[in-house]
Amino acid sequence: MQKEQTGLPDEVGTDQLIAQIITGIEDVKGQDIEILDLRDIENTVCDYFIICNGTSNTQVNAIVNSVQKSVSKALKEKPWHVEGSDNSEWVLMDYVHVVVHVFQKHIREFYDIEGLWGDAKSVKIESTH
Repeated sequence: MQKEQTGLPDEVGTDQLIAQIITGIEDVKGQDIEILDLRDIENTVCDYFIICNGTSNTQVNAIVNSVQKSVSKALKEKPWHVEGSDNSEWVLMDYVHVVVHVFQKHIREFYDIEGLWGDAKSVKIESTH
């Protein structure tokens, strides 16, 4: 499957996108932010996962909305696809090169995305709140 292109130059655009996603998560106090770098793993659908969690479906929705607003305002980009907003236990936001996973804490622990992608380089983001 060919990765689609965004309107941004690859490296600069991806770095800016990641920064804006993290800003959006932090603005509404999303927790346990982690970036998984998938670029060295063969046959992945994207370059990065950004994973975080909220404490309730209300906060998960707030994180998703904040990320969309932050990215849209700064970079004029919209997610290619958003999935899981109905029950807000696990919402996936697909920005093509970067996929954001916003979980409720217990759902994140159950699915253990970080464990499944254990070969990926992982960076935990120290929270500013």
